[in-house]
Amino acid sequence: MTTTTRYTSQVPSNTIQVLIDRDRIAVRVEEIAAQISRDLADVRVEGEIVLVPILTGSIIFVADLIRHLPHKIRIEVATVQSYYGEKKKVKQAKIIGALPRNVDGKHVLIVDDILDSGETIRLIRNELQQRNPKSIRACVLLRKQRPTAMQTTCEYVGFDIPDEFVVGYGLDYQSYYRNLPDVCTFKGDAP
Repeated sequence: MTTTTRYTSQVPSNTIQVLIDRDRIAVRVEEIAAQISRDLADVRVEGEIVLVPILTGSIIFVADLIRHLPHKIRIEVATVQSYYGEKKKVKQAKIIGALPRNVDGKHVLIVDDILDSGETIRLIRNELQQRNPKSIRACVLLRKQRPTAMQTTCEYVGFDIPDEFVVGYGLDYQSYYRNLPDVCTFKGDAP
């Protein structure tokens, strides 16, 4: 079955367009992992990385990323809600699950799908900083080209994208489209 056939069985081809294809994503994920590995080379000897994926959007990105990290990794997921209802507008981020408790003296890597307003990364970073980690870094697949996102500290960014609503590769619209293998935009209004 071809890629086009898979797409048309999921979403009408006149509804979406590919912004970043799966091959570019795969290459970039490997590059990000190599950069993280260089930056945290000492961790291989002295300890572990506590990986904090932000659910649910980051699951595909995290799954691909950790396959390229040769470190001892402990995964502690965080759940943050920042999109409410059917609207595509970002509202204030709110932690709706527990954050990892035992990060004292550990290297922490926050992983999210998209840096939209910066609220989520700032919130998680501030909360975890109070738990005395050795270091905290943030990693996102996508960063929107908007002032608040560009000004938010994020050590690893996969792609800077226009300020458009995107789906696929873990990102959703009303809990759908996460399974698209590419990052896509809607043509016109979302269905």
